[in-house]
Amino acid sequence: MSHGINIPLSALRTKKSCGIGEFFDLLPLIDWCQEVGFNIIQLLPLNDSGTDPSPYNALSSCALNPIYLSLSDLPDAPNPGELGALQHTPYHDILTLKYNFLRDYYAKEGKTLLNTTECQTFIESNPWLIPYALFKTLKDRLSQTHWMFWPDDLKKPNYDLLLEKHHDDMLFYVFVQYLCFEQMTHVKRVATSKTILLKGDIPILVSPDSVDCWLHPELFDFTYFAGAPPDSYNLEGQNWGFPLFNWERVKSENFGWWKERLFVASHYYNLYRIDHVVGLFRIWAILPGGQAREGKFIPENPALWIPQGKEVLQMMSAASPMQPIAEDLGTIPPSVRTCLAELGIPGTKVVRWERDYTTQGKFLPYADYPSLSMTTVSTHDSETLQQWWQSTPQEAQLLAQTYGWTYSPDLTFDQRLQLLHDAHHTPSRYHINLLQEYLALFPAFVWPHPNDERINIPGTVTPTNWTYRFRPSVEEFTGHAELKKVLKKILSST
Repeated sequence: MSHGINIPLSALRTKKSCGIGEFFDLLPLIDWCQEVGFNIIQLLPLNDSGTDPSPYNALSSCALNPIYLSLSDLPDAPNPGELGALQHTPYHDILTLKYNFLRDYYAKEGKTLLNTTECQTFIESNPWLIPYALFKTLKDRLSQTHWMFWPDDLKKPNYDLLLEKHHDDMLFYVFVQYLCFEQMTHVKRVATSKTILLKGDIPILVSPDSVDCWLHPELFDFTYFAGAPPDSYNLEGQNWGFPLFNWERVKSENFGWWKERLFVASHYYNLYRIDHVVGLFRIWAILPGGQAREGKFIPENPALWIPQGKEVLQMMSAASPMQPIAEDLGTIPPSVRTCLAELGIPGTKVVRWERDYTTQGKFLPYADYPSLSMTTVSTHDSETLQQWWQSTPQEAQLLAQTYGWTYSPDLTFDQRLQLLHDAHHTPSRYHINLLQEYLALFPAFVWPHPNDERINIPGTVTPTNWTYRFRPSVEEFTGHAELKKVLKKILSST
């Protein structure tokens, strides 16, 4: 069995980081995990999302986000001042600060680094890189305007002509991506040396304003927006604003686009989360201007769902050495989970949702969880354990009864300890929880209001979505002797 923590990298803070969690902030976290007994660090997506702090709104399926670059070892690294001490990550301020520094650094060191054998090899090995650099350069020239509103000669570009015209400016983004690649592959080497596995996250979709959609519009279906149908958590459904895939075209090109992004991800990760796996079988499609609840599933014929999803997942499993773990939450046809099991792909078991709704929602015994699964108590899109415990007392009371507890709105230390211990000792192959679920064992390590521990509220646009930051620094919680002691107790079999 494997055990681990789940984090948005942006939520970390160290004495060395420049206002936001960075690639090298993972190094002391790796040491701590090894000491405590965790062997997996799961990361939310690290793709370049431009000016959007949501890591699921990627403008490249392959490029890393330069905001995560560690600058402390570089000469004249910027001082973030108070940016690193704020409760919420000031994403846009830090992005500006880092790009200003990187442009100065590029002016001094760029030509030398670009001419190294290592950098030339990186360029030659990554066909996505030059188109990405061109796309970023054009967005700079056009004030970050969505590519669909660019002049016609840029929307359907003469690619070679643009490469020649913007060659020098593009090299800045090549330089920055090489720095990202060097740092993140170094992190993986260190993790591997200490038997820590890194788990990535492959978003099912990309932003419509992405280099992928600009350069390969034939791979996407822009006649609909992807989303989710109404359910008990979102009565109106969700409209994510992403284009669908043109699966026939994707298949006709032997899934080349998917294989490339998985190959790139394999440089950084040992495992990965398949985001919204049911969307590979069928996706909720909404007409532009329509309401999310008015959408429909595509393919419309349910008989096509399993063949499509199975073909895609077989390709994904064969395309890289990474182990996929499916996010199969929400309303999932039973046949989808059967297909995942047949393919040997673990699903996700969130304790609060593992219930028998034919018996008044009775919680399923942990012993009934399948081994081919990952157990967790919460996700980045859900309420934390404490939030759920307070906001849905009827459900929480039902869980409390299974333990013989008297319900009260605040989880006690012993109750949280028991719930986390049990979540690490189901038959599941993997057991991974958000880091803040462990930090919450010590009130000084979480924000005073439970709502401030939530990462994202799906279907909403709020200033706090994706700006969550852990209250303690990495140095503070990794050096906390009592936390280490308690975590070892959670992971122990007794």
